[in-house]
Amino acid sequence: MKFITAVAALFVATVANAQAPTFTDCATGTPDMTVTSFSVSPYPLCVGQDVCATVVGTLGTPIDGAAALSIVGKYLGRVVYTDNHGLCDVLAGTDHPCPVDTSVTSVVACVLVKPNAPVGIPVSLTIQATNGSGNTLFCQSATVTAASCP
Repeated sequence: MKFITAVAALFVATVANAQAPTFTDCATGTPDMTVTSFSVSPYPLCVGQDVCATVVGTLGTPIDGAAALSIVGKYLGRVVYTDNHGLCDVLAGTDHPCPVDTSVTSVVACVLVKPNAPVGIPVSLTIQATNGSGNTLFCQSATVTAASCP
């Protein structure tokens, strides 16, 4: 019976890993951006390869040169992954380099999934962007899984 339960749990985990995660808003207060859609691609995340986040919403203020991007992953409440970037550095090679005007409604930003990302375990991932003023642009969280991809 234990074997069947273990196989069933493994099957459920495999199916769940194949589906793109649903991100939810984790911003406190009033963020500078109202997010209507947030997604990552490819999924599962591939260690050592780029992952791109697509953010759709309404900017209340422009994104400026001092904006920051923070990515934190936790497993069982412990931090197992961190990555920090200048948001404008990440956006530099895109269609919307900084300053990003309030008329822009969709931005795609890509970053490398670092080689030390845990593989095959569900990680509670928080992606937060802070504008140069120190105000939160957005905060999104979901449970994600990274894989070793070819």
